[in-house]
Amino acid sequence: MLTSLALIFLLGLSLGYIFNKLRLPALLGMLITGIVLGPYVLNLISPSLLGISVELRQVALVIILMRAGLALDIKDLKKVGRPAILMCFLPACFEIAGMILIAPKLLGISVLDAAIMGAVVAAVSPAIIVPKMLYLMENKIGTKKGIPQMIMAGGSVDDVFVIVMFTAFTTLATGGEVSAGSFVQIPVSIITGLFLGIATGWGLVKFFKRFHMRDSIKVLIMMSFAFLFLAVEGWLKGTVAVSGLLSVMAMGATILKFYPVLANRISPKFSKLWVGAEIILFVMVGATVDIKFATAAGVAAVAVIFFALVFRMVGVFMCMLKTKLNMKERLFCMIAYIPKATVQAAIGSLPLAMGLPCGKIVLTVAVLAILITAPLGAFGIDMTYKKLLIHNSKKESDEPIPSDTLGEFGEENRNE
Repeated sequence: MLTSLALIFLLGLSLGYIFNKLRLPALLGMLITGIVLGPYVLNLISPSLLGISVELRQVALVIILMRAGLALDIKDLKKVGRPAILMCFLPACFEIAGMILIAPKLLGISVLDAAIMGAVVAAVSPAIIVPKMLYLMENKIGTKKGIPQMIMAGGSVDDVFVIVMFTAFTTLATGGEVSAGSFVQIPVSIITGLFLGIATGWGLVKFFKRFHMRDSIKVLIMMSFAFLFLAVEGWLKGTVAVSGLLSVMAMGATILKFYPVLANRISPKFSKLWVGAEIILFVMVGATVDIKFATAAGVAAVAVIFFALVFRMVGVFMCMLKTKLNMKERLFCMIAYIPKATVQAAIGSLPLAMGLPCGKIVLTVAVLAILITAPLGAFGIDMTYKKLLIHNSKKESDEPIPSDTLGEFGEENRNE
């Protein structure tokens, strides 16, 4: 396992640096690292490490969502209002509808199979968009109208909605019945997730103000509660729906509201943790990619992905109607909601494991969605935010957003 970790970090950093120099997202180099080192190419990642890849990806998500929560000002989010709520589900609904329209014709699958495929690929990746939205917030780019806050919050809840839809469709495919209660889980999971995160954040503020300790210990305590949120989500599954990831963000936002001095002090520590966590996350996502599946799908699968993306972007545009955002800002929101990675890697193989006839093609399209949209969305954000958003930064450069690992090194040096 130690050798595998050494290869992951060394090759991930190297390819990330090369892609950064090529003006491409460093995460693309990390994805390629995972593909090359993974079981489908060189098979240099130990089975024991692959066996805990889901948990490692969750740790990375917890780190970046905690960092997001510590930067998410509730006042800014309230200003956005209705569009932020619509972004939680409307773009995903449009993308699933687009998949149902086109996939049966191009891939020869049933409408239900297309719905399952749509639910798999419809989730946006918080691991990609959250670091980039954080950079925009820290540099006051687009924050006056709450654009990065809206995208960050909507993208986090979007995953909850999509997973519930995926569960409902696969239940139908395996001969089960879907009741109205299945869809009630969506608002319930959001409410319970928010309550759990806010209550814990408020309790930690009281605790930290009363008992003096190093900030590093406070980070460990917060991380421990974040892990417990994910555990609670699993323990209560089937009884009460809870969004553990939403709880993580809510806890961070609560600490920012009631103890901003502490939030501003410990946020850079999570930024430093993200340097290593980002490599692990995207290399492990890349390791799930089966090149044979991806190449076998052909042009039809790629066409399906792009057609569904068009529907998704229309859905985002619909969320922006009757807002103060101009056309450039609306276009940026549409681009920022493109990237997919983590949810597709997590649930893309489940239909195949369930023995569903559509399992192989769903996994193939999920893999292609990661390979196409992750770099496309990340590159699109990097190349358009200066032109499409209003900002007050004194000094501008042509460099991409330094939210990838190589950019974080520079940020660390400035903080220290």
